[in-house]
Amino acid sequence: MSAYGTMPRMDPRNDTPDRPRTRWGVLAQRDFRLLWTGETVSGLGNSVTVVAVPLISVEVLDTGSTAVGLLTAAVWLPWLLVGLPVGAWVDRAPKRTVMTVCDLVSCAALTSVPLAAWLGALTFGHMVAVALVCGTAAVCFSTACHAYVRTVLDGRDLLEGNARLQGAEAAAQVAGPGAAGLLAQAFGAVTALAADAVTFLVSAACLGRIGAMEPDRAPGGERVPLRRQIAEGVRFVARDRYLRPMVAWGAVINMALTGYQAVQVVFLVRTVGLDPAVVGLLLTGGSAGGVVGALVATRVGRWFGTARGLLLLQAATLPFVLLLPLTTAGPGTVLFAVGSVLVGTGVCVANIVVGGFRQAYCPPRLLGRVVATAMVVNHSTVPAGSLLGGVLGDTVGYRPAMWVMTSVVASSWLVLALGPMRRERDLPRAHPPEQERSRIAADDGRPGPACRKPSDAR
Repeated sequence: MSAYGTMPRMDPRNDTPDRPRTRWGVLAQRDFRLLWTGETVSGLGNSVTVVAVPLISVEVLDTGSTAVGLLTAAVWLPWLLVGLPVGAWVDRAPKRTVMTVCDLVSCAALTSVPLAAWLGALTFGHMVAVALVCGTAAVCFSTACHAYVRTVLDGRDLLEGNARLQGAEAAAQVAGPGAAGLLAQAFGAVTALAADAVTFLVSAACLGRIGAMEPDRAPGGERVPLRRQIAEGVRFVARDRYLRPMVAWGAVINMALTGYQAVQVVFLVRTVGLDPAVVGLLLTGGSAGGVVGALVATRVGRWFGTARGLLLLQAATLPFVLLLPLTTAGPGTVLFAVGSVLVGTGVCVANIVVGGFRQAYCPPRLLGRVVATAMVVNHSTVPAGSLLGGVLGDTVGYRPAMWVMTSVVASSWLVLALGPMRRERDLPRAHPPEQERSRIAADDGRPGPACRKPSDAR
């Protein structure tokens, strides 16, 4: 891995033979292994937080479900408030430094909770503030990380690299809640959150040991206003024939997924009649599907092509979500488990393919803004989906609400089919430089900046 950052990379679109592969794949590369380790440990800590924060709110502060909902909203709110400006800022900032600072800020914020609790000074306002700080740090970290993967890996390794990262995240989502429960049972929820703070230190330490050098940023000159930078990223996504349907599909499926997830627990308990232990086991199905998706994503791209494979797998897996509202007690719970695993598999593969495509396809100077634009649009539908699912559950019943929201999930792949993927085997590996130059020139009303040659696109 020492070659990364010290030698020029080969263009992934030329005919140069690939270097010999090992059974470890991209994990054999030291810099990616450090990034993967830090992300895995941090992801496990985040999964612990998902359980520990509500437990602290309920057990230590004696709050109700509304307060827990406000804490959840506080974590997601920064995406809507600062997501787009963060994308423009990350494009002109050293990404590894951004990620390291975010880890340290999150560690400090989480550490403040057990300290305040042990001193008897913890308040609900303190918890909300920590949720907002950690949510903002997550926005900055996630945006920078998506762009930084391209620095650590060659273009031909992006699909496998994203599969490794997604697989680790899915595995953490399976193991994290169980670990949080054990920690909370043995030492208390406050101590479980303190353990989460340590994971951010581990992530920062791993980032600090990465040796890959980021490309030099553009030399100083006329300072482009932040508003124009944000608008350039939004226009790039809105006008691109590949990114536009991907972002639209992400918004639709996120709305529908969170819609049925808002009522699935009540549906399983009150309509199906399951006990909490069985419900908890069934809800791990989506994360288990994520592990499967991470294992098969690279093979799907190799066998069917990244474009065709993405579309075919969504059409083949998403309709199985219709098994969920058919769930009954006893053997009928298998329907929920099978549907959750298959949908989780399809969504995970989509995340891997789309993430790798964005990293290879977008011009480096725009990547942070493109990632932020896509994530802001995708996350903006999460609150709406939760609200819609909850309202439907209270007005028409839990099983009918499940039918409505899962029907949207099952048909959402048609949004992808409206794009060019239905006619192509593979997604392109780079945005055409000439098209980028003319687009910027048309938007600014000035001659576009000199574009790199294809061999320098990385």
